[in-house]
This record gives sequence, structure tokens and C-alpha cells, in this order.
Amino acid sequence: MTAGSSVLLVLLSLSGALRWAHNGDLTARETCKAGFSEEDYTALISENILEGEKLLKVSFSSCLGTKGTQYETNSVDFKVRADGTVFATRELRIPSEQVAFTVTAWDGQTAKRWDAVVRLLVAQPSSAHPAHKKGKPSAGLDASQPPNDTLLPWPQHQNANGLRRQKRDWVIPPINVPENSRGPFPQQLVRIRSDKDNDIPIRYSITGVGADQPPMEVFSIDSMSGRMYVTRPMDREERASYHLRAHAVDMNGNKVENPIDLYIYVIDMNDNRPEFVNQVYNGSVDEGSKPGTYVMTVTANDADDSTTANGMVRYRIVTQTPQSPSQNMFTINSETGDIVTVAAGLDREKVQQYTVIVQATDMEGNLNYGLSNTATAIISVTDVNDNPPEFTTSTYAGEVPENQVEVVVANLTVMDRDQPHSPNWNAFYRIISGDPSGHFSIRTDPVTNEGMVTVVKAVDYELNRAFMLTVMVSNQAPLASGIQMSFQSTAGVTISVVDINEAPYFPSNHKLIRLEEGVPTGTVLTTFSAVDPDRFMQQAVRYSKLSDPANWLHINATNGQITTAAVLDRESLYIKNNVYEATFLAADNGIPPASGTGTLQIYLIDINDNAPELLPKEAQICEKPSLNAINITAADADVDPNIGPYVFELPFAPAAVRKNWTITRLNGDYAQLSLRILYLEAGMYDVPIIVTDSGNPPLSNTSVIKVKVCPCDENGDCTTVGAVAAAGLGTSAIVAILICVAILLTMVLLFVVWMKRREKERHTKQLLIDPEDDVRDNILKYDEEGGGEEDQDYDLSQLQQPESMEHVLSKAPGVRRVDERPVGAEPQYPVRPVVPHPGDIGDFITEGLRAADNDPTAPPYDSLLVFD
Repeated sequence: MTAGSSVLLVLLSLSGALRWAHNGDLTARETCKAGFSEEDYTALISENILEGEKLLKVSFSSCLGTKGTQYETNSVDFKVRADGTVFATRELRIPSEQVAFTVTAWDGQTAKRWDAVVRLLVAQPSSAHPAHKKGKPSAGLDASQPPNDTLLPWPQHQNANGLRRQKRDWVIPPINVPENSRGPFPQQLVRIRSDKDNDIPIRYSITGVGADQPPMEVFSIDSMSGRMYVTRPMDREERASYHLRAHAVDMNGNKVENPIDLYIYVIDMNDNRPEFVNQVYNGSVDEGSKPGTYVMTVTANDADDSTTANGMVRYRIVTQTPQSPSQNMFTINSETGDIVTVAAGLDREKVQQYTVIVQATDMEGNLNYGLSNTATAIISVTDVNDNPPEFTTSTYAGEVPENQVEVVVANLTVMDRDQPHSPNWNAFYRIISGDPSGHFSIRTDPVTNEGMVTVVKAVDYELNRAFMLTVMVSNQAPLASGIQMSFQSTAGVTISVVDINEAPYFPSNHKLIRLEEGVPTGTVLTTFSAVDPDRFMQQAVRYSKLSDPANWLHINATNGQITTAAVLDRESLYIKNNVYEATFLAADNGIPPASGTGTLQIYLIDINDNAPELLPKEAQICEKPSLNAINITAADADVDPNIGPYVFELPFAPAAVRKNWTITRLNGDYAQLSLRILYLEAGMYDVPIIVTDSGNPPLSNTSVIKVKVCPCDENGDCTTVGAVAAAGLGTSAIVAILICVAILLTMVLLFVVWMKRREKERHTKQLLIDPEDDVRDNILKYDEEGGGEEDQDYDLSQLQQPESMEHVLSKAPGVRRVDERPVGAEPQYPVRPVVPHPGDIGDFITEGLRAADNDPTAPPYDSLLVFD
């Protein structure tokens, strides 16, 4: 050993569960279990790694063989070669204290896979091995250490030229501490020693989680001897590993050695039972499922190390209830917890639910050493449509009255052993024969699942007296594979039709006939007969009128012959669009009797039976013929061709008509009436005009038009005076009317002026009494004192507000005193005048005095004062 250099030694027990790499060589354990990880690989590496540098070697020869094995990792920084060598894919600097990744190996022929976790711990390689001096113990051993302790030197990084990478030599293994140790505590784990303690006193200390960081004081160290202890039992489930740093300083606190990293792993013990995720699991499986059908998965977790047998859980079925049809209807995958069927015969109609007790045991299912727990798996057998519906009987019967719909005539009952109110149970009915016209349908009762045969189209006894239906029932869901329909899924239904008395009906309804208006009374129009549909009943039909607005028709009660009872007039108010409508009743004599109605429509063809009427009836015209004329036309109640064009002409008598007036034709419907002479005196004139239509034969009518002739202004409009004159009033009458109006206005004006003057005089006259001397509404003050004590012997309560007026009003007639406003009903008294007329001031005073004496409501509410 060169001068100035030192080596920090670690004494460590050889016991440990994990293997460590020296120069990077590792070999997998000889026992491999499919589906579970292999044990971890752990190696110490330097902080800086070169690209392609070999780190360690893994081998799965005991699991996969040596040929055809392929490797991969879940890290991009580390890969595995075909021979199992783990190398770095690039130059790396490890920033943390350890790196972990997973190596997966699989066989290309069998497709089996195994995983292993590789942990790389960062260490500092030394530049030289520990020296051995002659006559002294080895530098790696302490004379006082137990014979089974191993002394490993801690490599040094520092040299004269500074920090540089050195080849790794010795590897410091981690310290393994079993959990739940019973002590005694403190229990020694390892001894740390520097080779400088032969020259100077050395003080040792440790730092990190479990030492000076929470949880505190789990580990301690003897500062002088370097022996490190664990102070209490460890719990791997609470913390699985600790990373401490050991320090060596002299008595002055100067660093003697670089800190050394110590890794402490807590060794797992089987101290936790498997715990199921759920205490009760619910699953289902279809009835009739084949063996091997998946049902459900139960899962139990063990807090112990899953890479050891302590945390490897295995499942098994303890009991099955009920044990029908076999006591082993289900099995469970011991590793995955998948429950599958193992036997055939699941039938929901026999067993609807199974209760299975599942046990989970660690230590790979070893019942002798492992810890166990149980859970309940409830398996429901779900229904499949393996039972076709079957009719309870092969034939059904019912009856229906004719001409009725939405009537249930028969109920079809079925039996289905599948789960009620499910698609496998719900029945669907259909008619396969016997109803070509579609008179019936079958609806399903959602509660009872019965089929209700319902009439959807009325049946006629005279056409079909009975129906023979063939019906089939099936489920809403199709039958399960391999299940055939039963012959009992088909049945026959016999439906009898009941004959009822049907009402007679009119084959042609509404019936329309055409004829000219004005046919004479008693004319036979038509025979409106009805038909009785009851062909198998001997019944008589009688007819009567139901509606005949104008009472124009008569019907024969036995044969339905219709004749006119009056002349039919197309221009009547009962005619709409040239059609007259009447309703007739046909009734049979059945039990009970039935009746039907029919409507007869009579289209009346117009004849020229109405003469035209002149329009307008009144008009006005100017007294000079050159200014305007009167347009005239005609109105005819008939229709084309018995209306226009019209012919307008003046009669020959009296002669003055043709002398004073003339008619000019404008078109077929209009003409103009105008003055023939140059001037006609203003007034009212009756002008007769003959109007003739174009009917065959034509009809004429002489109409009178009242024409008012009046003076007109330059626009051809009658003036106001002219209009009055034309109305029949002379000039003297007009003047008299105007004088009367003027006199009436003068009288009204004089009356208004007189009323204003009286009002003014009333306000200017003064009262006879000086306002200062008017004692009304004034308070009178008296300085008189009352009498002595003898004069005051009276009831003072009479001067106060009485609680009630009853004691006053109920007293006998006589003197009483109420010095306040009465609270009872007030009698009506004559109203006193407010402002008297100066001329009758005496009457005013007398009247006011009388009113005040008799009015108890008048202020100041005084009454007669009585003194002794």
C-alpha cells in the first residue's frame, strides 16, 4: 500500500438471499416457474458507463435451454445480446443511486416467457486492491471479527491527477436483515473500519433514511468501533430497503475516508395472509354451458414479496352449494383465479344459483406452511331459451257478435318454463290459417303471457257464420341452438259468429236526382228504398221523413216512393247551390228494432219564373241634361239563361215620361236614364221603366225609380239649397226655418247673460251682521267660577267618555247630559244653509237655532245644563 493511501473495510455476514456480480457474470437459478418473475439480478457499477460496456450476464438455460432464446428489455439504455450479456447502448452517467429494468426471455418455439429484474447499484471502483503485509493480518480482515465475516475493501477514486475512471475490483454486497426479528436489540449488522484507525483515533457515523432521517434511529453505529446495529424489528411491507452512507472522521471532525454507501434490504417473511379484493364475488353463466366455459375471476393480494413463495398465492374451491347435479360443477385456475365450468348439466329451471367458497393460500398453495383466506363466489345460472312455449290445450273456442270490433273472443293460455317476463318467456302469437280476410289478431297480455284473440275487422253473420283458426306461439327470443319447436306450440281456435238485428241501409246514400222547379204537387220524384242486411230474418221495412225543411216531399211508408207535397221553388231560402236536401228513415220490425237513414238530394233546374227588378230605386240628376245621367241595371232571381241581357224602355203612358226622359243602352245589363228636355224644374219625379229579361218565354216588369232633380254647380253636384228645394220645400219655408233658428239662439244668449248678472250681484252684497260680531264657530270663554262644594254634588262620570251609550239610551225620558259627540246611530236632520240670503236673515237665525237645538251631532255637543 502506498504512503498516504487508505482503505475502508466493511465486515459483512455472508448470509443473503440475492446474488451479486463480480466482473459481470450471473447465472439464473435452476428452478423456473412459468408465469412468474425470476429472482432479481443485482450488480455494482460505476457512475460512468461506456457505450457497449459489458455489465453482467443473465442466463435462462434451466428454463428455456441454450438455443433459440431471445431477449429484450424495457429500457432504451440497456440491451441483451444473444448470449445473455447485458450492455449499455450509449455512454451513460447514472445520476441516481441505482437503475432497475426488466429483462424478458422467451423461447421462439414454445412461446414461453420469463422475466427478471436487473438492479444496477452505483459504486466507486478502487485504483488498487488492498495490500497484504507480511506478519500482519490481511488488509481485508480484522483480528477481532467473527470467522464467518468477510472483509471487503472500498475502492478509491482519487489520485494525484484528479478524478478518473478505474476498473471495478471489489463489490460491496448489500446487507440483508430479516423482518420481524425478535432480537435481542440492538442487533449487530456490520462493522465498518478504516485501516487508518491504527494510526489515529477514528470516529464513525451513518446518515440517511433510518439513521438521521425519518424513520429515525432504526440503525445506529458505535462511533469508536464502527459496529452498526439495527435497533428494532423491521417490517418489509412498511419499507423494503434502506440506503445509508457511512462516514469516517478524526477526532477534530476532519474527513479521513470518503463516505461509503451501504444498502440494507429487509428480507421478507410470510407474515401476511392473502386478502381478497372483494369478500363476495358475483358472476353468471348460461345454463347448458359446455365444460370449460369462463364464469368469473377472483383475486387475492398478498402484501408479502411476490417474487418469493411468501407472496405467491394459489386458489382452490373449498365447497359448492348445492351439489347438484354434481358436487364439482366448477373448477378454478390455481394461479389466475379464473373460475370455469368443469361439468355439463347446468339447468336454471332446476338450480338458479350456486354458492362457491374459494380459498387463497400463499407459499404457492402449501396448506401446511402457507396462510389462507376465503371468499364467497355467487354464480347465477342465467336463462337461455331452451324451453319452447306450449299451449295448455289443443283447441280453444269463442264467439263474437257480428259488426263489432276490438272485442276479445278467446284467451289462449301457454306454459313456458323459462324465466318469466324475459324475452325467453314472452310469447308471440300468430294466425297461420283460417283468416284470409284479416278479421282477427292475437295480442299478448304482458302480465299473464296469454294470447287474446281480438276482432280487428267486423265480421258478417250473413257471410261467415264461423271461423276455424290455426295459431302458433313462439318466444320473443329465438330458441337456443339445438332446441326444436314442440308440436304443442300449435293449437286450433273455433270462433262462432252471433247474428244480431242489423239496421236497414240505403244502397245509394246520398241519392241525387235532377228535375225542373215548379213541378206540380203530387208528382212522383223517385223511389228511395232501403235494404235489410238480415237475409235470414223475415222483417218488414217502413219509411218515414226525418228531415224535410220546406215540407215539400212525401214518402210512401211501405215502398219508399217519394212525391211532391208542394211546388218546389229553386229561389227558396231552403235551396243551397240549387240543391234541396231531405233525410228519410228506414226502420225494421226486429227485436230490438233497428233503423237507418238516407239522404235525398234534389237538384232543381231553373225556369224563368222571376221577372227582373230595376236597380237602383232612387237617384238624383241635375236639372240640365247635358251635365250627367243615371246608370240603371236589373236584378233577377233566376239564373242564366233566364237573366240578361235586359231590355230597358219607357212606357207610352203617361206621355210626360217619354217627353221628359230618355234611355240609352250601354250593354246587355246596363243603360242610362237622362233628361230629354233642356230644363226640368227641381223636385222629386217617379219614372216608370219596363225591364225585360232573356228567358224563354221572357218576363217583363215595370219598376219605378224615384229621381230627384236639383240645381247643380259647375262640377255637376247638387247644391245644398237645391237639394232642399228638390226635397219639396219652397223659399218661404226655408226663410221661416232660418228665422226660428235665429230667435232660439237669441233667447239662449239672453238667459246666459241674466244668470251671470245675478251671480255677480250675489257676491257684491254684504251681510247684515258684522263678521267680527258673528259668534258662529267661535269659542266662548267665561271667567265665572263654579259653586261651592254643595253646588258640585253631582255625578262627574256624566262628563266623561261613556264606555257605552246603552245606559244613556235606556234611561227614561227626562233630562240627560251627554257632553260629547254621540257614538250611536245619528238621525238625519235638515241641513242648515251655509250662506243666508241677506233678505231673510231673520228666518235664517230662527231656522239655525231650531236645528242646533234638535241636532245632537252639532258642535260643541252641548246639552241642557242642570244645576241644583
